[in-house]
Amino acid sequence: MAGHILIVEDEQKIAVLLQDYLEKAGYSAGILSRGDQVLAWIKRNPPDLMLLDIMLPGMDGIELCREARKYSALPIIMITAKVEEVDRLIGLEIGADDYICKPFSPREVVARVKAVLRRTHPEPAGKQLTVGPLVLDESTYQAKIGGSELELTPSEFRLLQVFMSQPGRVFSRDELLVRAQGYDCEGYDRTIDSHIKNLRKKIAVHLPDQEVINTVYGVGYKLSYL
Repeated sequence: MAGHILIVEDEQKIAVLLQDYLEKAGYSAGILSRGDQVLAWIKRNPPDLMLLDIMLPGMDGIELCREARKYSALPIIMITAKVEEVDRLIGLEIGADDYICKPFSPREVVARVKAVLRRTHPEPAGKQLTVGPLVLDESTYQAKIGGSELELTPSEFRLLQVFMSQPGRVFSRDELLVRAQGYDCEGYDRTIDSHIKNLRKKIAVHLPDQEVINTVYGVGYKLSYL
């Protein structure tokens, strides 16, 4: 799921860390550090979602969210170091779509972004992807090679879907976890290796002389052009 994310955060290290993780997950991401810069910016350059810290110079996140809601349905995830329930409720009552408390895992933030975008920007009806003899139908959840159906698990299907959406592109394990599994969980990146091993075996039954999914050592995996 592509999209542009605006990060409004005055702690530079946190902002850059979030930007790195979001870009690895396939999003583009910009950073603003002052609250009083935001309203004019989003009017000129509407993002697909805003990650909004509460404690900001210039204008705080609560007031920003309240003002933005007067003219925009922009999805907003509040970021706060305050853990009192009243602060969380206030954030949601003024129109925020979700909140996350510091300290947080950047991977959890990426997962929350995906979930909010999925709710607020529903994906269009499934389409058919074709790469050489590989055909994947997103609406019927079927994958075929030369007319023969591949019996794939849900994880294998989503991995193949990611690869076929951008053949030739190299995906890291972290990207594949975020895109195929939804939530990118610490310590689970090696499960991608197992899924890809099984996916390769199933494809090799029909294409025994071709290596369809290539390993790019030290980087990740890619789907070959067939």
